[in-house]
Formats: sequence, C-alpha cells, structure tokens
Amino acid sequence: MKLTNAQALLGACAVAALSTAATAETITIATVNNGDMIRMQGLADDFKAKNPDIDLEWVTLEENILRQRVTTDIATKGGQYDVMTIGNYEVPIWGKQGWLMPLDDMPEGYDVGDLLPAIAGGLSVDGKLYAAPFYGESAMVMYRTDLAEKAGVTIPDKPNWDQIKEAAAAMTDKDNGIYGICLRGKAGWGENMAFITSMANSEGARWFDMDWNPQFDSPEWKATLDGYLDMMTNYGPPGSSSNGFNENLALFQQGKCGMWIDATVAASFVTDPEDSTVADKVGYAQFPNKAGMEGTGHWLWSWNLAVPAGSTKEDAAKKFIAWATSKDYTNLVAAQDGWRAAPPGTRTSLYENADYQAAAPFAAMTLAAINGVDTAHPTVQEVPYTGSQFVAIPEFQGIGTAVGQQFSAALAGQATADQALQSAQALTTREMKKAGYIK
Repeated sequence: MKLTNAQALLGACAVAALSTAATAETITIATVNNGDMIRMQGLADDFKAKNPDIDLEWVTLEENILRQRVTTDIATKGGQYDVMTIGNYEVPIWGKQGWLMPLDDMPEGYDVGDLLPAIAGGLSVDGKLYAAPFYGESAMVMYRTDLAEKAGVTIPDKPNWDQIKEAAAAMTDKDNGIYGICLRGKAGWGENMAFITSMANSEGARWFDMDWNPQFDSPEWKATLDGYLDMMTNYGPPGSSSNGFNENLALFQQGKCGMWIDATVAASFVTDPEDSTVADKVGYAQFPNKAGMEGTGHWLWSWNLAVPAGSTKEDAAKKFIAWATSKDYTNLVAAQDGWRAAPPGTRTSLYENADYQAAAPFAAMTLAAINGVDTAHPTVQEVPYTGSQFVAIPEFQGIGTAVGQQFSAALAGQATADQALQSAQALTTREMKKAGYIK
C-alpha cells in the first residue's frame, strides 16, 4: 500500500514523538508542603514548555518528614532525589561533607550576583554556592501603631531591649486581653530557640567558645534568659510556653499583642485584611539589641533547592533549580497571583521593583534585616561556628531542642532561670563530649 504524503508526515511525527518520550529524562524533586512550593508545582507547565525533554516527579512532604527523608537519603547516598528542598542549616554542613553538588555553573542569564549577599553567603562553602534560595527571611519587630500611640511610647527603627521592655509595659492591658509582647515559648530548635538564640546574640552571648565549650554559665546568657522571662511573665499572654510562630500569629491578628518579634515573612500575614483585624495598624522595627551593641541579633532562614551528590541527572536538576529560583519565575508568580505573593528574601532586584514596594510596605525593613545578618559573626564574641539563630553543626537539632525544653519549662514556672541555664550547660557539655568536640 502506498502512503500519501499526509500519512507519511503523520507517521514521521509519531516516530519523533515516541523518540522524544523515550529520551525524556525524569528528575525527582523532594519538597516541603508549604504554600510557595505548592504554587511552584502549579506553575511547572512553564518549565515543561521550555524543557520538553525533562519530566518532573514530585515528592511533597511535611517539613519534619521531608528533613528526615532527605537526610537519610543523602547520608546513605541513596540517590532517590535529584533536587532537594533544604534549609540554610543543612547547606553548609552538607556542602563541607561533599554531599551536595556546587552550583557554580548555573545557566547563562541566571544572575547569581543578584542574590542577596547575606542569603548567598549562608549557602556557600569556600566561596562556592551549594544551593539556590527559593525563599528567605530574617526577623523584626511588628507592633501596633495605635496601641503605641495610645500608650505614649515611640518604638525607634533600631530599638534596644530597654525600649522594647518599656513599650511592652506601657501597652499591656490585661483587663482587655491585650499583652504588650508576644514571643515564642514552644520548645524546639526552630521554635523558641530561634528567638532566644537571636536574643542571646544581641546580648553578646555565644553557644560555644573557640574550644567548643558551652557558655550557658556566662553572664550574657543569664542576662538573656532573665530578660526574656521577665518580659514574658509580666507582659506576655498566658500559656506562652506553648506558643510558637502560628500561635503568636493568631494572637497578633486578633489584636491581642502590642508587639511581636518574629520572622519577617509574618509581615505579609499580619497586614492581610482578609485575616488580620489590625492589618492597617502595623509598624515595623529592626530586631532589638542590647544598648550600645547594634546589629547582632538577627536570624536568617531560607528554603533552598540543591542537587545531592548522588544524582546522576545533574544537568537537568540544575536547569530546574535555575528556573524555580530565577527572576523570570518571580515575574511568573506576580503575573498569576500579584506581587505580594512573590517569593521574598532572595534577590536584590525584587526589592528594587516599584510594584513590589507598593504591594509590600514591609519590604524595606525586611531587606534591611536580611542584609544586616553576618552568619560568620553572629555575636560580638569570636565563635568556631557559623549560623545566626542556630549553630551549623549536625548535633544542633538535638541539643537545641533539649535546651529549648529547659527554657520552656522555666517560662512555665517549672524551673528558675538559673536552674534552666545549669541544665542547659550540663546537657550540652555531655552531648558535645559524646560527639567528640571536647574531652
């Protein structure tokens, strides 16, 4: 049977399609189930259109489970994932261990130089980038401008702890269910210890000296915990030892908090008129410091995309990471959901964008907070580690949570500050000896 030209053309197209399907490379992406990452999956058709030879397989997990799975996989060289979503806690640790592929050859036009220096610095080892940031945050003061005015207090752009305590006292009105300050009290290395470690840095404290000896018996740590407990006991909400980020967010949105010191990402939530009763009454200030000791109390967190060393699909994985963390992706999100939804805290160009500035009145303060972080020098004293609200060693997750439990117990009235610090010193010393840091 003789084929017509049209039949021959259709047959050739079918063969080409089968050939393309057969040669398509599938990369497996392990990611967290937060809103930004779900949005990324929804926009993935844009990546597919630009890269028809790469298929995407998603493994979307709750944060704690994700961390367990990717840690196990990368430590055992399991090779299940080609792209991993990890925090800036893991990146320098895994980069030093050779568990991640460096991202020093990103595609042309990616513009690594546009990444915020503080964020990129936390994802680099010996000057090489080991993960690309999808989203970043620092911490700042969010406060009720109406309550501050009513109480006759002014919160400066760069407050110290004495000013914060004074404002908390003045704004507290317990009879009407208003508490001057809301802070994290729930135990966990990423919950209360994120805040308390940042506060400790601002007081000149450090987790370890240069020989890895724990420092909870120092006057700086005593000043930190005494000040924290004093503010929370006198001016904080009841049951605060159970409050983490989400609980304090709800309290602030309901008008129960005069001030809330927490992650910069919260600003977009407390100013959302659909969810916040005080959306038009929020002011911002930098993370507080001890009087005369400016600029050492920030924290820095980011969710990042990285290629594990066990992947056999490095080129395809890097193409995906470049797409998901690019300027074009930010524009894609803005076009679909508005500039307010743009992933924050990663690129200088976003904060230079007039449309973003108009949609996010907290943008300038967020940028200043992030740029103020130096993960190599989190406190005024010399330290053997990097990190800001955490210590970038593998043992910190366990130690940080155990110390957080001691401090949360003190907040609940189950121990004194001195007892909590003594327990923190003892347990941290024991674990550091067990891990071989000290003899």
